[in-house]
Amino acid sequence: MIPSVLPTYNRAPLHFVKGEGCWLTEEDGRRFLDLGSGIAVNALGHANPELVKALTDQAGKLWHVSNLYEIPNQQALADKLVETSFADTVFFTNSGTESCELAVKMARKYWYEKGQPDKTTILTFEGCFHGRSSAAIAASGSEKMVKGFGPVLGGFKTLPWGDHDALHAAIDETVGAILIEPVQGEGGIRTLPDQCLKGLRALCDEKGILLILDEVQCGVGRTGRLFAHEWAGVEPDIMMVAKGIGGGFPLGAVLAKEEAAFGMTAGTHGSTYGGNPLGCAVGKTVMDIVSDPEFLEGVRVRAGLLRQKLEGLVAAHPDVFEGVRGNGLMLGLKCKLPNVDVVKAGYDAEVITVPAADNIVRLLPPLNISEDEIGEAFKRLDAAASAVTTVSA
Repeated sequence: MIPSVLPTYNRAPLHFVKGEGCWLTEEDGRRFLDLGSGIAVNALGHANPELVKALTDQAGKLWHVSNLYEIPNQQALADKLVETSFADTVFFTNSGTESCELAVKMARKYWYEKGQPDKTTILTFEGCFHGRSSAAIAASGSEKMVKGFGPVLGGFKTLPWGDHDALHAAIDETVGAILIEPVQGEGGIRTLPDQCLKGLRALCDEKGILLILDEVQCGVGRTGRLFAHEWAGVEPDIMMVAKGIGGGFPLGAVLAKEEAAFGMTAGTHGSTYGGNPLGCAVGKTVMDIVSDPEFLEGVRVRAGLLRQKLEGLVAAHPDVFEGVRGNGLMLGLKCKLPNVDVVKAGYDAEVITVPAADNIVRLLPPLNISEDEIGEAFKRLDAAASAVTTVSA
């Protein structure tokens, strides 16, 4: 008999009932150090007092009115995002998947309004993950994502990661946009080098192509800058954001330059829940905290310490790990043994990590993790690695 919750996840046998900061409490009383943050969502930890206050204050006033009316919290958050980013305008969604849908629509509508309706092809890259909607799985181009869900939405061409020749060869008169993650999350914490992102921007300018960045996982302070593309000193035309921007409340957004968004006029897109008073109250508080230069400097300092600890972990367990990759507080341990075994051993050591492709264990702790908690993370990861080594011996 099928369970009442559709069984599309292989869930760990853990039942968390409370969270505080970097910690999760299981119903049996065990306390787990959370280095996954709900897959980079809880940017400021669990039950952050400032976010709790923002949510409860708004909950006592107004929950939902729909986008048929002006929403002051939505305007305030949009203004904050425009003030602190490349963007001129913002549309709010509930998730990264919904942000992908709009980014694709926006790019195609741009070329339609420009009188070039055949420029519908969007180039993507092997290992990408942009969500699980029809457009997002088509963008991935992988058999794992699309098998059984055909016919697949057309207009996407997936290229090998890092193959510059293939990229240049793929550009023809039908290509309207390039879509890429500055740091692949699900794809195995693969960072696009700054020079490559600069090259993509230059190529898009040269060929008259829109550059769409997916910063759903790597944005909102995760890499030590407010947005990951800032490290390369370039700007996209359109950007997808979600996860950390809501600090745990479902919230996403598409940020865009005025030129890229000019085709999106009244009636071309909508969302019943997107940008509701509750989500935007929390999102504005997240942005006020995370966009502060001192906070971001703290992220970079803590990220340096965590990476140092992880390099030591790799050196201590050469039979388990090959190395560390990623940047900021979006790091990955490349494993020699199956990554799922390391993640499961972590459960016994009461530390939460997240698996990814390419045999990677992801570490995505809250951005405000303390130095003491980073030290504790090393101890628990060391215990997990020792346990895996013992089992495999």
